[in-house]
Amino acid sequence: MSVVKLKPSATQTSLLSPMLEVTAAVAIPASAGKQRYREAAITLLNSVVPPALGMLLFVLLWAQIAHLSGIPGPLKTWEAAKVLFSHPFYVKGPNDQGIGWNILQSLSRVGLGFGLAALIGIPLGFLIGRFGFMRRLSAPIISLLRPVSPLAWLPIGLYVFKEAQPAAIWVIFISSIWPIIINTATGVTHVPQDYLNIARVLQLSEWKVFTRILFPAVLPYMLTGIRLSIGVAWLVIVAAEMLTGGVGIGFWVWDEWNNLKVEHIIIAIFVVGIVGLLLEQAILWAAKRFEYKED
Repeated sequence: MSVVKLKPSATQTSLLSPMLEVTAAVAIPASAGKQRYREAAITLLNSVVPPALGMLLFVLLWAQIAHLSGIPGPLKTWEAAKVLFSHPFYVKGPNDQGIGWNILQSLSRVGLGFGLAALIGIPLGFLIGRFGFMRRLSAPIISLLRPVSPLAWLPIGLYVFKEAQPAAIWVIFISSIWPIIINTATGVTHVPQDYLNIARVLQLSEWKVFTRILFPAVLPYMLTGIRLSIGVAWLVIVAAEMLTGGVGIGFWVWDEWNNLKVEHIIIAIFVVGIVGLLLEQAILWAAKRFEYKED
């Protein structure tokens, strides 16, 4: 038995060629689309699964420690949190207010103290980094005062201001100013000397040197200092409010300890962590927006 092989004619070949080209053109994007979906799915899994797994392990470890030590576990803390946040803004007296008011009061103190630190620390950092005399003058002072514990400044604040509110703001200010000064000054010292030499040749004023050369170059360092400073300010406020009293998340933690409501203390720990994370993310978002506008 013989097999006959049929060869397509020239007319058939010319008719089939456009169809083959269309099929190939459709197959290639489809394959590329599947590859993109696969890569997006892998990226999503890598960004979601590890954090979820980490939180699950944290909750399991917390439950085990609670079982062994007797501290409130995840379920008991969750039930207490639902009750606590059902009325976060109640007011039953000057020192008995909801957790919402305590958080807002602490944020207002942090805002005032951090704002003063930025208002004074940024210009001072530029002066220290720009002029060698200022750098040599301030170096021993910064080296001496920067390692001092924040709570060591609280009695000075109470003695000078006679009230808890300004004393707490003073502690935040003096604790959060150092990262701003040091990072800003470091950024100024890292500006290429060639830029400053060109400014000197062009006889630019000190204001133009600041706006055209120093500020754009120092901005990343300055934003890093601000990010570190806001973290320090939020850490300090809890300890300061524990000692000064009044309304605030730190005082609320101490008051709940006196009432032996340990589950509320655990809730406050999560609240402090979440608020601190949100503050840091807000600074990062503002930094990206600012850098985008500069570009």
